[in-house]
Amino acid sequence: MRRFFLSDKLTTDLIVTGGEAHHMLRVLRFAVGDQVVVVDPEGQAAVAKITKTADSEVFLSVEQKLEEEQEAPITVRLAQGLPKSDKMDYIVQKAVELGVSEIIPVAADESVVRYDAGKQQSRRDRWQKIAAEAAKQCRRTRVPVIAPVQDLAQVLSATDHNTQIIVLYEGQVPLGLKKALAEKTGSEYLLIIGPEGGLSSREVKLSQERGASIVTMGPRILRTETAALAAITAVMYEHGDLGG
Repeated sequence: MRRFFLSDKLTTDLIVTGGEAHHMLRVLRFAVGDQVVVVDPEGQAAVAKITKTADSEVFLSVEQKLEEEQEAPITVRLAQGLPKSDKMDYIVQKAVELGVSEIIPVAADESVVRYDAGKQQSRRDRWQKIAAEAAKQCRRTRVPVIAPVQDLAQVLSATDHNTQIIVLYEGQVPLGLKKALAEKTGSEYLLIIGPEGGLSSREVKLSQERGASIVTMGPRILRTETAALAAITAVMYEHGDLGG
């Protein structure tokens, strides 16, 4: 059954507009009597039946609330250095499938890609759409937020002091990710991944001053998109919900 995200809280009778209504009517060609799963901003899901349609509106009646718990028991935010090409599309899609709650595009010192304000917003809109589609596909009850593009100093200053900060670094460091996860227990994590050129020494120092653990993923150098997804998987497996 197709899943759609609501902008308002779940009630007995609903009106869906905007992009979700367009997708129901113009793309999927739904009609009166068809059933869908709807999820509100608080994560409450329900089965609803289409009772009426208009040019840009779909009227629904809730038939059954669902008791779903599809979200990870920990909060993982990904601060990803802007990569080249369309790699960010792939990272966003897969990170959402793995359970992250927020993705922060970082204009890192070594990022080759540089967006002006207009391009930043258009890219953010694109990534948010990819996040929503990925959340639907893997039956999540929340759509992860794509934050505005920012530099690492902004990310760190906005991070709560209870959050465990882990920086993946391709240099020779004594601390491995496995040991860091054993030591950095908690319910909230921020993973910082550099772009293709890695993080600069300035950014590493800035992270250390904020109390971050600088870790290695092992003897092999991973591509930025590989490192991001491998790190998310490791955190979720160790402290989250992958593997039961």
